[in-house]
Amino acid sequence: MSRKISKVEIATSINLPLTYVGKITQQQLEKHLWDAADILRGKIDSADFKHYIFGLLFFKRLCDVWEEEYDQRLKLYQDAELAADPEEHRFHIPPGAFWNDIRKHSTNIGEHLNAAFRAIEDANTRLRGVFQDVDFNNKERFPDATLELLLQHFSKHRLQNCDVEADILGDAYEYLISKFADDAGKKGGEFYTPKMVTRLIVMCLQPDEGMSIYDPTCGSGGMLLEAVNYLQRQGKNPKSLQLYGQEMNLNTWAICEMNLFLHDIDDAFILRGDTLREPKHLETSPPTPLLGKERGEKNEGKGVLKTFDRVLANPPFSLKNWGDEAWKNGDKFSRDTYGCPPKSYGDLAFVQHMIASLNGTGKLGVVLPHGILFRGGAEAKIRQGILQDDLIEAVIGLAPNLFYGTGIPACVLIINKQKEAKRRGKVLFVNGAEEMVEGKNQNTLSEANVERLAKAFLAFADEERFARVVDLAEIEKNDFNLNIARYVQTAEEEEQIDVAAEVQVLKELLEKRDEAEAKMLGFLEELGYGS
Repeated sequence: MSRKISKVEIATSINLPLTYVGKITQQQLEKHLWDAADILRGKIDSADFKHYIFGLLFFKRLCDVWEEEYDQRLKLYQDAELAADPEEHRFHIPPGAFWNDIRKHSTNIGEHLNAAFRAIEDANTRLRGVFQDVDFNNKERFPDATLELLLQHFSKHRLQNCDVEADILGDAYEYLISKFADDAGKKGGEFYTPKMVTRLIVMCLQPDEGMSIYDPTCGSGGMLLEAVNYLQRQGKNPKSLQLYGQEMNLNTWAICEMNLFLHDIDDAFILRGDTLREPKHLETSPPTPLLGKERGEKNEGKGVLKTFDRVLANPPFSLKNWGDEAWKNGDKFSRDTYGCPPKSYGDLAFVQHMIASLNGTGKLGVVLPHGILFRGGAEAKIRQGILQDDLIEAVIGLAPNLFYGTGIPACVLIINKQKEAKRRGKVLFVNGAEEMVEGKNQNTLSEANVERLAKAFLAFADEERFARVVDLAEIEKNDFNLNIARYVQTAEEEEQIDVAAEVQVLKELLEKRDEAEAKMLGFLEELGYGS
């Protein structure tokens, strides 16, 4: 058992009063968090706000919940040391690393914050790296006066479970993520997918209880959380889901981990690394007999991709240098079934990784640029192979300018390993280019927009100038081109013109003009103006 903590250590860590105690509304919390960013404006780049604000928020929540748990157990056990035992808490806060310990310092505050973060990570395996490489001990960026203002601001609200439920805190955190994405502009797209786009994909995939959900480019975790929210809206048990993700960027991975923890999700498996070069979610294949001289012996099992019920992602559009060098001579995880994508376009590498990560009845939804629908060369070959294997269930076109960092139109590709009978040999095309709410800098999807797009997918039926079910034979005649405009015309059909009838009308009009001209000249002659 872990070391017992003395009553003196407990008392010195948790007895400082807070300015505010009480229930916090969603709106209050969102304003409180965004106001914290205002303290940093002009001092650091706005793109970096999230790392520091999220770190302080998470630290404050950990400490406040620990104190709440401590009070509950002290009441139950009537023993301070037992109430403070690490095994009695969701996360352990070592002595000297509490929020109130930091509040005792008026100088070198950044140094003490850094030390507390490291101590908490060292004491909790699940939190290793969650504070990333945030460094508050840079007095040019964070003089003590600035940090004192930040700590004072965060101390205004206690963040125990009795004050703010996990869902409210988590939703406020997601609000902050979206605000920071907006503030960061182009860079915002690296860690955030607009919530309504995510909702559309999840509504199409319809995850259910007990399913495994995987996002290979999970960013801040929004897609995994939307799967959780979907089950909640259905009145089902979201705790039954098994959540998996991978994220290459350390800071973004940390944001994702915090996001899940703040939503009270402890059991997700979010790993760090480059998904295309080094996929992390693997399982060991069974040993197989060797051929030839060593026949009868067995190979040791090797790492193969883990497979899932649902896979969903918004990978970076047209990623350059995505790792083609590892695929050219055959991908060691057999993800190159349909070919190696071009060096400058990693889109279909992600798609093939996702297909390889599906189990026999799995479905996937992925956001992609329109270019993957019609580009030639190696991509055309890959597209043809996927179509001939009858994996593509739908192509849903989205409105332009929905995503941070790019105004190009995108689409959602739905792939199904086990299509129902009536959908086999067919692909649904949905032209959602006009489904949007126009904004000054960026367009958005409303709930009505998402509902219409999702209903079209679930109905899998023709809808004039909006959706059409197309046989694979027709797509093959178009050289496996999936450009939505080839299959769904959005413009009103022009009325057919009867040329002969129109010529006759023109002749009649010319005759009437000639009659009117002759009559006018007659009047002019009578008035003495004739020649």
